[in-house]
Amino acid sequence: MRLSVVVPCFNEEASVERLHSAVIEALADLPDVDVELVYVDDGSEDGTLDALRRLATRDPSVRYTALSRNFGKEAAMLAGLKRATGDAVVIMDADLQHPPRLLPEMVTLYRQGFDQVIARRDRHGDRFLRTLASRSFYRIVNWWIDVRLQDGAGDFRLLSRVAVDAVLAMPEYNRFSKGLFSWIGFRTVVVAHRNETRQAGRSRWSFGKLFNYAFDGLLSFNNRPLRLAIYGGLFLTLIAVGYMAWVVADAVEKGIDVPGYTTIIVSVIGLGGIQMMILGVIGEYIGRIYYETKRRPHYLVQETEHLVTETGPASRLPTGPAERVRQRVPAHDEVSPRREFRRAADETVREDPN
Repeated sequence: MRLSVVVPCFNEEASVERLHSAVIEALADLPDVDVELVYVDDGSEDGTLDALRRLATRDPSVRYTALSRNFGKEAAMLAGLKRATGDAVVIMDADLQHPPRLLPEMVTLYRQGFDQVIARRDRHGDRFLRTLASRSFYRIVNWWIDVRLQDGAGDFRLLSRVAVDAVLAMPEYNRFSKGLFSWIGFRTVVVAHRNETRQAGRSRWSFGKLFNYAFDGLLSFNNRPLRLAIYGGLFLTLIAVGYMAWVVADAVEKGIDVPGYTTIIVSVIGLGGIQMMILGVIGEYIGRIYYETKRRPHYLVQETEHLVTETGPASRLPTGPAERVRQRVPAHDEVSPRREFRRAADETVREDPN
């Protein structure tokens, strides 16, 4: 069996060496498992890439990919999954909050026939507000979207080759991996573990980033916000019609009264705010469509353990007129079909005695 361990890294110089040693030690009791460690440097600003180069030099099981800039964790995970060649693939963070000691148990469950082995952490050590926000998010998202997410189940999981291929078959640009992992289905089992504290460095997930990530999740798997706008508009229309009927009946019974300016102003401001929110939701969906239709790559690779991309202008552009001519003229064995057809026609004309 070949096991790939995919590790996205961003400014993890202080922990990547310890993670590597911990993974090797955890899998040492599984001699029949051929381990491949796939690190993805997501545009780190410290010495993470140098640390990965050193690991690849001394350990032949290490493969690494350095992206040209910081594309985000979703892109880094995708890059790692594409490079992984194992029969099963484990995704884990480099900060040791995903304990490597769970790897043997996850491999055992994979051998029992499970395509997804999810490591679900508890909330030990989390601050109260963070715990409250996370639990509220999962309750809302499970009511809102078309797939079900488990509280505490992150990216730390083992995927069979079938599951990996299913994830890679979805090419969308706006990726929400938690939802994608749930959407593909297959046989799934959950392994509970105690929450681990970060061993080095600090988390890059600020409240704003977490909020944007949660918002992406709410919009990634359904069109309920658009339908909610329709239902809200219908509800307000019914209220307006009922209020209009009440005003007409009151005017017929009591005569026309002086209108209340406060009521009008409050109604206009309230309806304007609702319209702005609806336009914002529509704009979010249109923005996602815009990014999808661009078809840009999810990431760009700067370096791997076998390749260092040359980024200078001379490596991409012709250096002079002679080189530009050589690039335009096809090689002898690359003659175009149109040119071949014309040559055959000319020979036919020359051979015709008439």
